[in-house]
Amino acid sequence: MMADEKKTPEAESEAPKVEETAAAEETKVEAATEEAAPAEEAAPAEEAAPVADDQRQGRGRGRGGNRDGGNRGRGGRDNRRGGRREEEDDGIIEKLVHINRVSKTVKGGKRFGFAALVVVGDGSGRVGFGHGKAREVPEAISKASAAARKKMVRVPLKEGRTLHHDGKGRFGAGKVTVRTAPPGTGIIAGGPMRAVFESLGVADVVTKSVGTSNPYNMIRATFDALTNQSSPKSVAQRRGKKVADLLGRGGATEAEAEADAAAVVE
Repeated sequence: MMADEKKTPEAESEAPKVEETAAAEETKVEAATEEAAPAEEAAPAEEAAPVADDQRQGRGRGRGGNRDGGNRGRGGRDNRRGGRREEEDDGIIEKLVHINRVSKTVKGGKRFGFAALVVVGDGSGRVGFGHGKAREVPEAISKASAAARKKMVRVPLKEGRTLHHDGKGRFGAGKVTVRTAPPGTGIIAGGPMRAVFESLGVADVVTKSVGTSNPYNMIRATFDALTNQSSPKSVAQRRGKKVADLLGRGGATEAEAEADAAAVVE
């Protein structure tokens, strides 16, 4: 009984020490946990940063931002369009006649764009015109050029340099007169009409335009005059005669008429 009484005070003195040790260990564990928490929060942030960078790079590639990556996006599409246009322009003369700004009124306000008028030709008797509208100038020109290529017409030329005969054309209030000319005259025409004859391949012609300065009406009136052109060969076929018979009139000898008939290509 005496031994038990001696042990009991010692146990009571050691109990507070054990409790203090346990409390200190718990404090250390809590401090370590608090230090580890910011590190764990920083790690996901660092992992998210490359993902955000990758997303930005991917978005840039999708819109042409990374043009080195296969020419994808808008940049690549524009490059392909430009290359195709260069191939189509091989042997075709393309002239921009007029470009103006247009607007379309919609529910939310006005939408502005551009309208282009283009004349194309091969320089050997074929010519056409077209117009196109778009939000940007290059796209409007491309549309006009494509429309002009689809509507090219053939015009007979005398000796490959001038018209066979005089002619008149009209569209709206515009009136044009075209006259054949001797070698060395050049293209006496202004504005839109000059672009038409340069694309057509005419070297000598005299023209006159009255009634309007609208390039659209002038172009249409000029094409009206050109489509009414006819060559001696087509007239001879229509009338069932020989070309020499038609060219022999007007005091020309038979030999001269035959020579002129042989020189007629169209």
